[in-house]
Amino acid sequence: NIIARAAEEGTTEPELARRFEEIFIAEMDRLDIAHPDLRPRATEYVGPMVDIIGQLVDRGMAYATDSGVYYDVDRLDGYGALAGQTIEQLREGAGARIEVDEDKTDPLDFALWKAAKPGEPTWDSPWGPGRPGWHIECVAMSLDLLGDGFDIHGGGDDLTFPHHENERAECLGCGRPFARLWVHNGMVQVGTEKMSKSLGNFWTLAELLDNWDPRALRLLVLQTHYRKTMEIGEDTLRTASAALERLDGFARRIAAANLPDTPADEATVDRFRQAMDDDLGTAAAMAIVFAAVRDANRALDAEDADTAAALAAAVTELSGVLGLRLAGMTTVGDDGGAIDGLVTARSAAKAAEDYAEADRIRDELTSRGIVLEDSATGTTWRRA
Repeated sequence: NIIARAAEEGTTEPELARRFEEIFIAEMDRLDIAHPDLRPRATEYVGPMVDIIGQLVDRGMAYATDSGVYYDVDRLDGYGALAGQTIEQLREGAGARIEVDEDKTDPLDFALWKAAKPGEPTWDSPWGPGRPGWHIECVAMSLDLLGDGFDIHGGGDDLTFPHHENERAECLGCGRPFARLWVHNGMVQVGTEKMSKSLGNFWTLAELLDNWDPRALRLLVLQTHYRKTMEIGEDTLRTASAALERLDGFARRIAAANLPDTPADEATVDRFRQAMDDDLGTAAAMAIVFAAVRDANRALDAEDADTAAALAAAVTELSGVLGLRLAGMTTVGDDGGAIDGLVTARSAAKAAEDYAEADRIRDELTSRGIVLEDSATGTTWRRA
């Protein structure tokens, strides 16, 4: 955890958190993932957390002990509904997923406030100095920034219980609605094993991005439904890279074909929309994009420019919806084609060992707000 890691490295918890936040943001940029509107920090919401805990105590939903304040799960009708289990089933199967504490009246009761311990950060509260429990942090930030009954709450399926179940319980215990829709994603695994540090079978995201085109990683994610386990490894990354090259090759062919300006093929767009409307079916949606690529190539072979142009426009539009930038494809007002040309020229200069020219091109692109990403599979670009 952050407290133990900070102590081990001889730094403070805020400094450690800030360092990992900066790493995370940099890696999201490399994946061309848009920034969120807000990045709240739990330490800025301790006051609202204390207020919520006070409400739960006042309503008889929580009780104080010498070791902290605990939520009484027996007081909430339907505790376990999110996990799809009764409270008795949860007691039988929770095991290591719940904290053991002799001060709790029920093993499933969970901490809202933890009494101060030596070496840990603390804040004042009506129950003495201490720090908030895990789940209350997310509730306080969500209610403050999104309000009661916000639309979507996401997270890994390993957080359904106890974390999300307990978030929901805290909010309902205050008489306030929480998320309307819960979206749980599957885990990443290597072969048949879940990727984890303890098993020693993991890569950092930085390692993946240093060795593979970031767009290939994005494509791999898109081709796996979010609720399914995603297998990652040399084979799946090579397959995704090959699929990306098919898309890039098509994009380059379209860019060179000088096709008429045509609206996107409506049938393709409709099928894509239906796939996405079915539980955010990105895997099915990508299959529709690849089908459009196939049909457009056939139309080009048959010299059917109008059909090829409509399908190509659909591929461009739908790839953009998925955040997948293809080589050579441009939109109105975009200078992507010119940038692709400079990137290609820089690669040629490097191959010819003309490093001065390669550096000059990089500097020109930088001045235009373009960031280059070099990897073993080639060079991609994104806007800063």
